[in-house]
Amino acid sequence: MANDLAEVMVPIGYVGAAIAGACAIVAAVAVIRGSGGLVGGAVGVWIVGALMSFTASFAQQWLPLILACASLVGMLVIGGVVRAIMSAAGVGRTDDLAVGTLPRVASTAKPAAVSKPSLATKSAATASIPVVP
Repeated sequence: MANDLAEVMVPIGYVGAAIAGACAIVAAVAVIRGSGGLVGGAVGVWIVGALMSFTASFAQQWLPLILACASLVGMLVIGGVVRAIMSAAGVGRTDDLAVGTLPRVASTAKPAAVSKPSLATKSAATASIPVVP
């Protein structure tokens, strides 16, 4: 009876470990790109693969479960390290570039001389809300 179960459970365990490994790779890429939702989805599917790899333990085969767990831990560490390196190098930062590409409007109007700035002024758009400079 145990041999019959082993013939079914061990292949299911290795398929689960393969699914978990693929999801771990997707999670690492998502960490590198900074996509939190994709990381959550990949880890959610990884849990299903890890549970499938656990079925091989009924036949005393622990390798699929160990591979599934080690793949997630390894890929999340690698993804975090690569993300930290990319952040330190400034790769992927578009904030500075976006400011430089915006068109600038040249103003020909001269600023009015203000004798004493008031603390609360009202603008036309927000007439009931005081604006404090």
